[in-house]
Amino acid sequence: MNDFTNMGLPEKLVARLTDMGLTEPTPIQTGAIPHAMQGRDVMGLAQTGTGKTAAFGLPLVAQIRAMGRPEPKGVQGLVLAPTRELANQIADTLKELVQGSPLKVAVVVGGQSINNQIKRLDRGVDLLVATPGRLIDLLDRRAVRLGATKFLVLDEADQMLDMGFIHALRQISKHLPSERQTMLFSATMPKLMEELAGEYLKNPQKVQVSPPGKAADKIEQSVHFIAKSEKQKLLIELLDTHRDELALVFGRTKHGSEKLMKQLEKAGFAAASIHGNKSQGQRERALQAFREGKVRVLVATDVAARGLDIPAVRHVYNFDLPNVPENYVHRIGRTARAGREGAAVAFCAPDEIGELKAIQKVLKMSIPVASGRPWEGLDTPDRGGQKRGNGGRGGQKPGAPKSSNRRRRRPNRAKAA
Repeated sequence: MNDFTNMGLPEKLVARLTDMGLTEPTPIQTGAIPHAMQGRDVMGLAQTGTGKTAAFGLPLVAQIRAMGRPEPKGVQGLVLAPTRELANQIADTLKELVQGSPLKVAVVVGGQSINNQIKRLDRGVDLLVATPGRLIDLLDRRAVRLGATKFLVLDEADQMLDMGFIHALRQISKHLPSERQTMLFSATMPKLMEELAGEYLKNPQKVQVSPPGKAADKIEQSVHFIAKSEKQKLLIELLDTHRDELALVFGRTKHGSEKLMKQLEKAGFAAASIHGNKSQGQRERALQAFREGKVRVLVATDVAARGLDIPAVRHVYNFDLPNVPENYVHRIGRTARAGREGAAVAFCAPDEIGELKAIQKVLKMSIPVASGRPWEGLDTPDRGGQKRGNGGRGGQKPGAPKSSNRRRRRPNRAKAA
């Protein structure tokens, strides 16, 4: 018995799910699919790794199967995603769902030949997965038409806002018909997200299966209070205890992540990196090597914080704490996938105490301390100007300059996708 049967999905699509080994829907799928099949707009809130792609993908495939062929350069259903990695993963899932049907799925992202993408779109596609920047390039060249698009999905919408895509989304929306079904999926619900939902959705059905900011229950979290100069040494020590397991290491900057990867290679680890300065081909090769276990340590910026579904990832290291606290939840969500267990280790230098406080506020919990003593001011509400402690592994020496704890400006990373 397939539990997808009573959701209004066509029999052939349910049979396809059975062939894929999918018989029991996840909570977000149970909540979203019936409403989407009724043509309603849906706003889905769920933590990463909960099956959101199928939650919107199944209704899209089911409804588009009953439609005619798209017009030349036309698109029946459009899915927008913030990063190349997530767009490619969504496209892979959709291609599995449409297997055995005449539906065509295409993906357009930066870092690849736009001429090849133009040729691919010439006859029209049923489902198009795109990053906003590349889609605007194609719209400017009149290589794609969205006037007859009946379905729009904004996936990981909160990250698109954080990456500065709000103006790009508004530019794209001008090409879309007002009469359409729209689905918005997000792991968090910042205030700007409410404005976006009000702008794009009409009387949406809200489906929330876990509190925003909640980390997966099977992730064992810990934090080391450590001087910045000691981070690399500690990371190597910890990685050395599980050389045969996959580990994902998050850095804050492209340059810093690349430098750390090279340092890990010198230490004897099979390492690779992905970030905005890498070409699409380089990023895909690094991810493939990581999936296959040829690379055991992947160093990445937040381009890999969402959409990276590699169940074998056992360890996530926050070498640098993220400026956006919700990104911590997405980062550690790369482990403990598909019902497995995972470990998430954070390093906190004195000038990152504000980031840690913000993360713990989002989590509504204190992360267990693995080593070092919490820097002074951790429990005070003021983010800036508090006195630094001299705790932590390799702690700050008395008389050392105090580090600024002001929140850094969020960079506009729209072009990185």
